[in-house]
Amino acid sequence: MSDPVNYAKLFGFHSIPAAAILAVGYLPVGVWFLFRLISRRSYLLFTITLFCFIRVGAFVLRIILIANTSLGENQTVFITDEVLFSTGFFGLLYGAYGLVVDRLEHRESSTDNPVTAGLRNRKLFHVALVIAVVMGIIGTIRATGNSPKGDGSTLRKASVVVFVVLTIVQALQTFSLVIAERSDPPEYRSKYIDHTIGARHGTTIFVLISALLLVREVYSLATIGSVAKQNNEVTWYPFVALPEIVCVALYALPGIIPSPDSYTDLPR
Repeated sequence: MSDPVNYAKLFGFHSIPAAAILAVGYLPVGVWFLFRLISRRSYLLFTITLFCFIRVGAFVLRIILIANTSLGENQTVFITDEVLFSTGFFGLLYGAYGLVVDRLEHRESSTDNPVTAGLRNRKLFHVALVIAVVMGIIGTIRATGNSPKGDGSTLRKASVVVFVVLTIVQALQTFSLVIAERSDPPEYRSKYIDHTIGARHGTTIFVLISALLLVREVYSLATIGSVAKQNNEVTWYPFVALPEIVCVALYALPGIIPSPDSYTDLPR
């Protein structure tokens, strides 16, 4: 009889301190976003809050998988952890896209270009995100189940590719925002700028968020052929985990998510 497989070790889960630091880091930010969500119901705030608590749960589960040998050998627990990590990115990417498009749509000039209109279609972007998440979940389950199936790996790869494409779309919208705001006359910008860092330096912050999201997705694409390589903690923490938590911290900056009395409502 062969020895049981420890999935945590097989797929490169080793560092308890790193997982603990990130779990602790996400918790207060998640609570802060939760209070904001209670005071003002918003789909964007909901997705970011949910992302934070999903990450708390995922990192706590990762700690358990590493520390407890029997649970590390439990395939269901391992798959649950993988699914939690694969689904959370939805909130970060949709948040960045929605906020950037929201600002673009409130420029003085609108676009009649059908391609541009399509790239700024929130419903279409949202549907594509949902498809990517569903493919990722199904692919992860089928690729790491008791009887791994080839279509599971294919679905997981397809999910990564869709996320990469959507991240590029978000980056293009951010570039458009940079161009639009640089071309604004001073009197136009003065109508909307208040004293918050998000209002004064929002475009720069969105560029940074877009760059971090691209770093994460380029890494996912570069390691698309191997789940073990993708989960290698030496590279996974700096190229996936770190960009994510920095993005969350940037979302928390005053003025990045507009207040109820600002010139625009949050994306829906």
